[in-house]
Order: sequence, then C-alpha cells, then structure tokens
Amino acid sequence: MKIGILETGEISDDLLGKHGDYPSMFARLLHTIDPDVDFFSVKILNGELPKSPDDADGWIITGSKFGVYEDLPWIEPLKKFIRTSIDHKIPLAGICFGHQILAEALGGKVEKSKKGWGLGVHDYIVEAKPTWMRGLNDVFSGHAVHQDQITKLPETATVIASSEFCPYAALVYGDPENPDALSVQPHPEFSADFVDDLIELRVPEVFSEVDASKARATLGLPVHNEDWALWIHKFLDLAATHDKK
Repeated sequence: MKIGILETGEISDDLLGKHGDYPSMFARLLHTIDPDVDFFSVKILNGELPKSPDDADGWIITGSKFGVYEDLPWIEPLKKFIRTSIDHKIPLAGICFGHQILAEALGGKVEKSKKGWGLGVHDYIVEAKPTWMRGLNDVFSGHAVHQDQITKLPETATVIASSEFCPYAALVYGDPENPDALSVQPHPEFSADFVDDLIELRVPEVFSEVDASKARATLGLPVHNEDWALWIHKFLDLAATHDKK
C-alpha cells in the first residue's frame, strides 16, 4: 500500500530533532501495524499539490497551526483536491486540521471554539461502531491539541465519537461500512513525550500556565494510539482494495 502524507503543518525546529516531522510520526504509527506500507509526502503548505488523487492508494492529511478558515493560498486547492479524491474513490484520513478541512471541503463549518484549548488526554464517547473498526469500545482516549472545532457537519458525515468538549470528534463520510474518508480530532501520531515538550515550548505565548498544568497532569494516562493505527490502516486498506475490484 502506497500512502501520501499531505503536510499542512510543520513540527517546530525545537522539537524536530527529537520527535521527527509529521511524515515520520505517521510512518512510525502505521508501521506498527504494517511495516510494508510505503509513504511519501507532499508539502501542501508550501504550495505543492499531487498531480492526481490516483498517485497514492490513500492520503493522510496532517495537523497544522493554521485554521481551515484562514485566507491562505493553499487552502482552496486542498479543498478541491479532497473533493476530487472523493469523486475518484481514493480514501482520505484526516487528523486534527485534516479532520477539520475534510469537513469544510465537504460542506461543513469550522470555527475557533469559545471553549478554548482542548489540551492533554481527552476521553471520547463512541457513537457508532462500523464493523471494520474491530476492538472499538464505548470510550477511547487521545492526545488533544486544538482550539478550532467543527461546528456544522457535512450531510455525508456520520459521527463515530464525541465528547462534551468536542461533539464531532471522529467522523466517517459516506457509507460507514465502506467510507470515503475517516477523520479524528485528537492526534494518534503524537506521543505523551511530544505533547509535553510542545506544551513546554508554547507556554505562556500560546497556552496559559493553568491550561498547561492541567493538560500535563493527564499525560500519564493511557491513550488508544495503537488502536487508531489499526483503524486508519484498515480503512485505507479496505477502501483501496475495494476501489481496485
């Protein structure tokens, strides 16, 4: 399986040497499930764009410090690429910013939340259980680092998981048993160590001391990164295989 990483953000130089960039984080995550997956990356935020959705068996859209509603030259081309990929039946998986821009591209809306930052380990209630998401229990946990949220769902979206803080935390698009896209707000590619270093780097300019302290106190809690690795891989593999039939 050949997966393209659509880079919409970059890891700070202060953290890059220790933790790697987004492509290496996703490679580490999915190689725990399938070491034979091939990855390549496209720097969307630098104005690059794949020639065709068919250049990969599936695509992963990364997180970003930017908002999907910002007037940046690469936002609209990425939305168009998302819609074209859906038309071509090429699967898309979106994480954080990727989760949000999938919603915006397909008819939803994203806004900066008045609730403030979602930071640290959050729990999410499962609302739907597609059969291919085997092992999905009633609750999962993940590393949240976001202030923007989806506030209006696209018509084709089904909510997989929610929380009081984040009502649309995980979505599938189209038929839940054979979806066109899968997205999740928390970061399964982030380790607790990375989130801790990220918080330390951004206090107090981005995160308040109070928010940082509360978030860091949760980082010893277990998260379901490996489960999300399995579900993302299963979704991409099933969708790619189905498309080839």
